[in-house]
Amino acid sequence: MTADIVFIVCAGAFGLAIGSFLNVVIYRLPKMMEAEWQRQCAELAGRPGEPAIRFNLLVPGSHCPACKAPLRIRDNLPLVSYFAAGGKCAHCGSPISVRYPVVEALTAALSMWVAWHFGFGLAGIAALAFTFALIALTFIDADTTLLPDNLTLPLLWAGLLMNVSATFVPLREAVIGAVAGYLVLWSIYWLFKLATGKEGMGYGDFKLLAALGAWFGWKMLLPILLLSSVVGAVVGIALLVLARRGRDIPIPFGPYLAAAGFIALIYGDDIASRFVTF
Repeated sequence: MTADIVFIVCAGAFGLAIGSFLNVVIYRLPKMMEAEWQRQCAELAGRPGEPAIRFNLLVPGSHCPACKAPLRIRDNLPLVSYFAAGGKCAHCGSPISVRYPVVEALTAALSMWVAWHFGFGLAGIAALAFTFALIALTFIDADTTLLPDNLTLPLLWAGLLMNVSATFVPLREAVIGAVAGYLVLWSIYWLFKLATGKEGMGYGDFKLLAALGAWFGWKMLLPILLLSSVVGAVVGIALLVLARRGRDIPIPFGPYLAAAGFIALIYGDDIASRFVTF
């Protein structure tokens, strides 16, 4: 086996394990944020806060949401445990959300794609970390319409750091991309709010586009926005027509930005050259 094939296989196996951890992040991080907001509100109101319950990405250990039984090692094997148990808790028989194997399989598949595209090296390892962050942001935003600063801001700084040595684009383009990415959506937000009196998107979207600009430079911002807008429009119309989703229910924009960001990661050079030519 060549080194590249070994890297692809290892990336897939690692992606499965990371996918299992991302499921924890997707479920717990919003709850950790909510608990912190409640604590801060209590402090501002001068009320004694409730006794803090230790809850983070590591504590308490993995357990069934229904019966609270702790999961054994054999219950926690990515993909294998879910299908071996027939998609149900081994203790109480409650159904387990299909989200868990979907995230694990998606993370493994995208990890192998990234490893095949970049090969082993700094760019490949950085691209894997970038992909993991996008997956977590996608599912958190889809569930809660939140894009946590705990993920978007490190992603932004990591993009700038990676491009100090022009891993993806020259540092100058990365810095301009980060600033422009934030300001573009910030300007659209305020224009929409002044025109309608409503908020069309959240600040997390600004920070995510800034992070994508930091990774891929200012030249990719317009293609990313166009790709995400087209996909978002198609999905939004489908939800209105097929799922009978009300017009007043917000549709998160983060997943479409994340999808466009991954496309930019893999096909960015080709897209940028074609876009400039066009």
